[in-house]
Amino acid sequence: MLPKFKRVLLKLSGEALLGEQHNGDPFNPKIIEQYAHDIKLVTDLGVQVAIVIGGGNIYRGMNEADSGIERAHGDYMGMLATVINAMAMQAMLEKIGVYTRLQSAINMEQVAEPYIRRKALRHLEKGRVVIFGAGTGNPYFTTDTAGSLRAIEMKADVILKGTRVDGIYTADPEKDPAAVKYEKITFQDCISNNLKVMDMTAFTLCMENKLPIIVFDMNRPGNLLQVVQGMNVGTLVS
Repeated sequence: MLPKFKRVLLKLSGEALLGEQHNGDPFNPKIIEQYAHDIKLVTDLGVQVAIVIGGGNIYRGMNEADSGIERAHGDYMGMLATVINAMAMQAMLEKIGVYTRLQSAINMEQVAEPYIRRKALRHLEKGRVVIFGAGTGNPYFTTDTAGSLRAIEMKADVILKGTRVDGIYTADPEKDPAAVKYEKITFQDCISNNLKVMDMTAFTLCMENKLPIIVFDMNRPGNLLQVVQGMNVGTLVS
């Protein structure tokens, strides 16, 4: 089956890398391995894949009053956490034979290339998976915003937001059993219904640039392939 999209940006949360484990380790190797195999299925179809991963499994920005760490400083710590996750994903992808490049918005030449847009585009054109680490390189911006920004810069066809839930619901399905799933929804309806698909900066970037978002369950093996093939998985925001 031919893919529906030629180039995608996959946005993964750091928390998702924990899986079900609560043993203190920052990530579950089985989850990263499953993600890597799912990504390989997609790249084998010729789809160009860029990835942005959060860092919440290692460090989440905390309230300055509680932690004593000022917001900007804490955000830089979070950016470094995303690079650790990106390196773990790169290692697993390369282990199964997927050519991968890691680019960081904060210079750290020993572990990653600096983010250079034209170089990233060239990697994608050559069939390499490009992982973007360190967010936007600026404090006060989330990795959701980094994902939206990189997707626009890379001229991606769609943002695929991989979560633990199989789409967008009228309420939190983990708390409200009566919550109903949306198959499709407009950007404006998301705002009107106060549905938190992404933070508002990221969401507005996508809306202004007419970049669709598909929210789907990444923890179900094979879902990513089905999304890329245009099957009815997750929720489309457009």
